[in-house]
Amino acid sequence: MDAMASHALTVGFDLDMTLIDSRPGIAAAFRALSAETGAFIDTDLVVSRLGPPLEQEIAHWFPAADVAEIADRYRRMYPTYAIAPSLAMPGARESIDAIRALGGRTMVVTAKYEPNAKLHLAHLGIEPDVIVGDLWAEAKAVALREHGASVYVGDHTGDVRGAQAANAFSVGVTTGPCDEAELRAAGADVVLTSLTEFPAWLKTYTAAQ
Repeated sequence: MDAMASHALTVGFDLDMTLIDSRPGIAAAFRALSAETGAFIDTDLVVSRLGPPLEQEIAHWFPAADVAEIADRYRRMYPTYAIAPSLAMPGARESIDAIRALGGRTMVVTAKYEPNAKLHLAHLGIEPDVIVGDLWAEAKAVALREHGASVYVGDHTGDVRGAQAANAFSVGVTTGPCDEAELRAAGADVVLTSLTEFPAWLKTYTAAQ
């Protein structure tokens, strides 16, 4: 089903380190997981490389045969430990507002477990029109195409690949693990230092369309 509908502008955003700074919450959840399982987990290292699916991170700390079970356990623990400490990124709310001011729609497409992504956004009072979880890198294009997103904003090279796969304009932000050079090398169309620059960029971008 194609939902391109009547909105001329639909902008998608990644979640972790794009719209929200989830590092404090994720660190707390992994510390709790470590305490419960007895496994050593370097939480500083974990939060330095957010973006890929949870199972990839779990595999660094647990035997392959246990990854699925441990990932499920982590997701169940997550609301207790990770939601309250996590913060909105600077410019996140203003970016959503700027899109709406132009009559546009907003969506979040994230690799995070969708129910937990929704909890984060509800807690912070950030209300995109659409939230889709459990999609990473090129797979994000499925949701972006379905909802007619012409722009996708993210902090990881995987987000750039997702935008490209959806034929969407790729906006990189250097608030996550990937720097400007990495994002540009991956094919980002523009790179911003943070979402605080997004409303002004959006005004220029839409004026040129």
